[in-house]
Amino acid sequence: MKPIVIAHRGASAYLPEHTLPCVAAAHALGADYIEQDIVLSRDGVPMVLHDIYLDSTTNVAQQFPGRGRDDGRFYAIDFDLTELKTLSVHERVDADKSPVFDGRFPVVDLQLRIPTLSEEIMLIEGLNKSRGMSTGYYIEMKAPAFHAAAGLDIARATIDVLEAAGLHRESAAVFFQCFDPETLRYLKHDLDTPLPLIQLMGDNSWEEPPGVDFDFMGTEQGLDEVATYADGIGPWIPQLFKVDGLTPSQLVGAAHARGLLVHAYTLRADSLESGFEDFAALHKGVFLDAGIDGVFSDFPDITRGFIDAHFNAQANSSEYC
Repeated sequence: MKPIVIAHRGASAYLPEHTLPCVAAAHALGADYIEQDIVLSRDGVPMVLHDIYLDSTTNVAQQFPGRGRDDGRFYAIDFDLTELKTLSVHERVDADKSPVFDGRFPVVDLQLRIPTLSEEIMLIEGLNKSRGMSTGYYIEMKAPAFHAAAGLDIARATIDVLEAAGLHRESAAVFFQCFDPETLRYLKHDLDTPLPLIQLMGDNSWEEPPGVDFDFMGTEQGLDEVATYADGIGPWIPQLFKVDGLTPSQLVGAAHARGLLVHAYTLRADSLESGFEDFAALHKGVFLDAGIDGVFSDFPDITRGFIDAHFNAQANSSEYC
């Protein structure tokens, strides 16, 4: 089966991540799915924002000085929807306000806003209609325990938006993903979602979420457990390979043996994984060598081109076998 292209935070190599222009660009560049990271506002509205913090991608410190917490960070959950909608989104910056990726869109104020999940759905559904496409949604619920501590149920709030849009149904082109296994179990067993669930896999050193052993999760026994509540895994690309960084590990084969999809993250031409000489070699490694079913890419057009060139060619050649 032809692997899918998931636009990571939209076409984030070309425009500020998760903004509506970035989403429209991803749609135009041929992504099969577009990722939505979800955090909640203080009044419980699902917002499309990668971090629970606002300071890396918005002008919150200038707009609301003095509203940061003791750690110096500004949290989305401390602002209601009306306040969040006054913020301007810019290209991602480090703590010293330098751009994370030097060669990408400049850090300028274009008065781009943080979209709500509802707004992004309206845009994608509109583009699907006007362009005759069926681009889907790949939704990650960020930090569920953090939201629960504030009395907010991020899973329920997200489903409410999908239900209102007619997208919480088995035939909808929607995936749910989360690093937290308990949230995925909650979605499956308590909220009875018909949508496919993807268990994201991080590195234990990240300690996010606390107490989750991703090393165990990638073992035979761990994957057996994942298969009881999820439809696939979302590994970090280095987890696809052995310590040499080039030879495929057993993870993809073991996942496939349990009927699990493998959607890995993240392809970046300007931040290559160790061991790969260029972006084409990295594409070959994840698709042709490791054999994944889909990937998150900051450059959805380049990834689309690789998949179409290699997998369409395979399909055409099989017709003559």
